[in-house]
Amino acid sequence: MENIVVRDAVLDDLPVLLGFEQEIIKAERPFDPTIRPDPVNYYNLFDYIVDPSVKVVVAQYGNDVVGSGYALRKKARHYLDHQEYAYLGFMYVSPEFRGKRINQRITQKLTGWAREQGLFEVRLTVYEDNVPAIKAYEKSGFKRHLNEMRIRLKQE
Repeated sequence: MENIVVRDAVLDDLPVLLGFEQEIIKAERPFDPTIRPDPVNYYNLFDYIVDPSVKVVVAQYGNDVVGSGYALRKKARHYLDHQEYAYLGFMYVSPEFRGKRINQRITQKLTGWAREQGLFEVRLTVYEDNVPAIKAYEKSGFKRHLNEMRIRLKQE
Protein backbone atom coordinates (compact mmCIF):
# COMPACT_ATOMS: atom_id res chain seq x y z
CA MET A 1 0.00 0.00 0.00
CA GLU A 2 1.59 3.22 -1.11
CA ASN A 3 -0.50 5.26 1.34
CA ILE A 4 1.29 3.64 4.28
CA VAL A 5 4.11 5.65 5.83
CA VAL A 6 6.58 3.95 8.15
CA ARG A 7 7.99 6.56 10.54
CA ASP A 8 9.64 6.86 13.93
CA ALA A 9 7.23 6.50 16.84
CA VAL A 10 6.62 9.54 19.03
CA LEU A 11 5.19 9.78 22.53
CA ASP A 12 1.81 10.86 21.12
CA ASP A 13 1.58 7.34 19.61
CA LEU A 14 1.85 5.73 23.05
CA PRO A 15 -1.90 5.13 23.70
CA VAL A 16 -2.28 3.26 20.40
CA LEU A 17 0.97 1.35 20.95
CA LEU A 18 -0.11 0.23 24.41
CA GLY A 19 -3.26 -1.15 22.78
CA PHE A 20 -1.14 -2.99 20.21
CA GLU A 21 0.91 -4.48 23.05
CA GLN A 22 -2.24 -5.91 24.64
CA GLU A 23 -3.32 -7.35 21.27
CA ILE A 24 0.06 -9.05 20.92
CA ILE A 25 -0.25 -10.52 24.41
CA LYS A 26 -3.78 -11.73 23.67
CA ALA A 27 -2.62 -13.35 20.41
CA GLU A 28 0.35 -15.05 22.09
CA ARG A 29 -1.48 -16.45 25.13
CA PRO A 30 -2.61 -19.61 23.27
CA PHE A 31 1.03 -20.34 22.42
CA ASP A 32 2.46 -19.76 25.90
CA PRO A 33 0.81 -21.05 29.09
CA THR A 34 3.46 -19.27 31.19
CA ILE A 35 2.27 -15.72 30.46
CA ARG A 36 0.95 -14.25 33.71
CA PRO A 37 -2.73 -13.29 33.99
CA ASP A 38 -3.65 -9.69 33.19
CA PRO A 39 -2.57 -7.08 33.82
CA VAL A 40 0.73 -7.79 32.07
CA ASN A 41 3.05 -5.82 29.81
CA TYR A 42 5.90 -7.00 27.63
CA TYR A 43 7.65 -3.72 26.92
CA ASN A 44 8.52 -0.38 28.44
CA LEU A 45 7.36 1.51 25.36
CA PHE A 46 7.85 4.98 26.84
CA ASP A 47 11.53 4.26 27.51
CA TYR A 48 12.00 2.63 24.10
CA ILE A 49 10.55 5.64 22.27
CA VAL A 50 12.82 8.13 24.04
CA ASP A 51 15.96 5.93 23.99
CA PRO A 52 18.16 6.75 20.98
CA SER A 53 19.66 3.24 21.07
CA VAL A 54 16.24 1.74 20.30
CA LYS A 55 14.39 2.31 17.02
CA VAL A 56 10.60 2.20 17.43
CA VAL A 57 8.60 2.67 14.25
CA VAL A 58 4.95 2.81 13.35
CA ALA A 59 3.08 2.27 10.11
CA GLN A 60 0.59 5.06 9.53
CA TYR A 61 -2.36 5.10 7.14
CA GLY A 62 -3.88 8.56 6.97
CA ASN A 63 -4.15 9.67 10.58
CA ASP A 64 -4.25 6.12 11.95
CA VAL A 65 -1.33 4.10 13.31
CA VAL A 66 -1.86 0.57 11.96
CA GLY A 67 1.39 -1.21 12.73
CA SER A 68 4.51 -1.17 14.88
CA GLY A 69 7.90 -2.68 15.56
CA TYR A 70 11.18 -1.99 17.30
CA ALA A 71 14.83 -2.84 16.93
CA LEU A 72 17.23 -2.76 19.82
CA ARG A 73 20.90 -3.41 20.17
CA LYS A 74 21.77 -6.55 22.13
CA LYS A 75 25.03 -8.14 23.20
CA ALA A 76 25.71 -11.42 21.46
CA ARG A 77 26.96 -14.50 23.24
CA HIS A 78 30.72 -14.53 23.53
CA TYR A 79 31.23 -17.48 21.16
CA LEU A 80 29.39 -15.99 18.16
CA ASP A 81 31.05 -14.31 15.19
CA HIS A 82 29.43 -10.96 16.05
CA GLN A 83 29.58 -8.96 19.28
CA GLU A 84 26.16 -7.30 18.99
CA TYR A 85 23.02 -7.73 16.97
CA ALA A 86 19.69 -6.05 16.37
CA TYR A 87 16.74 -7.72 18.04
CA LEU A 88 13.33 -7.06 16.49
CA GLY A 89 10.17 -7.09 18.59
CA PHE A 90 6.76 -5.53 19.06
CA MET A 91 5.86 -6.49 15.51
CA TYR A 92 2.16 -5.81 15.03
CA VAL A 93 -0.20 -4.94 12.19
CA SER A 94 -3.90 -4.22 12.74
CA PRO A 95 -6.03 -7.12 11.47
CA GLU A 96 -7.71 -5.11 8.70
CA PHE A 97 -4.28 -4.17 7.27
CA ARG A 98 -2.67 -7.62 7.32
CA GLY A 99 -1.62 -9.21 4.06
CA LYS A 100 -0.58 -5.85 2.58
CA ARG A 101 3.19 -6.23 3.18
CA ILE A 102 3.17 -3.68 6.00
CA ASN A 103 5.19 -6.01 8.23
CA GLN A 104 7.79 -6.25 5.47
CA ARG A 105 8.01 -2.45 5.26
CA ILE A 106 8.40 -2.19 9.03
CA THR A 107 11.08 -4.89 8.94
CA GLN A 108 12.91 -3.09 6.12
CA LYS A 109 12.93 0.16 8.10
CA LEU A 110 14.27 -1.61 11.18
CA THR A 111 16.92 -3.61 9.33
CA GLY A 112 18.00 -0.40 7.59
CA TRP A 113 18.48 1.18 11.01
CA ALA A 114 20.45 -1.88 12.13
CA ARG A 115 22.73 -1.58 9.13
CA GLU A 116 23.29 2.14 9.87
CA GLN A 117 24.26 1.16 13.43
CA GLY A 118 26.85 -1.31 12.13
CA LEU A 119 24.72 -4.29 13.18
CA PHE A 120 24.68 -6.98 10.51
CA GLU A 121 23.01 -9.76 12.47
CA VAL A 122 19.26 -9.38 13.04
CA ARG A 123 17.21 -11.76 15.17
CA LEU A 124 13.69 -12.09 16.48
CA THR A 125 11.67 -14.69 18.33
CA VAL A 126 8.37 -16.19 17.31
CA TYR A 127 6.32 -19.01 18.78
CA GLU A 128 6.79 -22.23 16.84
CA ASP A 129 3.02 -22.69 16.38
CA ASN A 130 2.48 -19.11 15.16
CA VAL A 131 2.55 -20.14 11.51
CA PRO A 132 1.22 -16.84 10.04
CA ALA A 133 3.96 -14.87 11.78
CA ILE A 134 6.64 -17.34 10.71
CA LYS A 135 5.50 -17.06 7.08
CA ALA A 136 5.56 -13.26 7.28
CA TYR A 137 9.12 -13.26 8.62
CA GLU A 138 10.26 -15.81 6.04
CA LYS A 139 8.93 -13.48 3.32
CA SER A 140 11.29 -10.86 4.73
CA GLY A 141 14.24 -13.27 4.47
CA PHE A 142 14.40 -14.65 8.02
CA LYS A 143 15.23 -18.32 8.50
CA ARG A 144 14.40 -20.64 11.36
CA HIS A 145 17.40 -20.92 13.62
CA LEU A 146 16.81 -22.30 17.14
CA ASN A 147 14.06 -24.17 18.86
CA GLU A 148 13.70 -23.28 22.54
CA MET A 149 12.31 -26.07 24.71
CA ARG A 150 10.81 -26.00 28.20
CA ILE A 151 9.31 -28.20 30.88
CA ARG A 152 7.18 -27.26 33.86
CA LEU A 153 8.20 -29.17 36.99
CA LYS A 154 5.63 -29.87 39.66
CA GLN A 155 6.09 -27.97 42.89
CA GLU A 156 6.44 -30.23 45.91
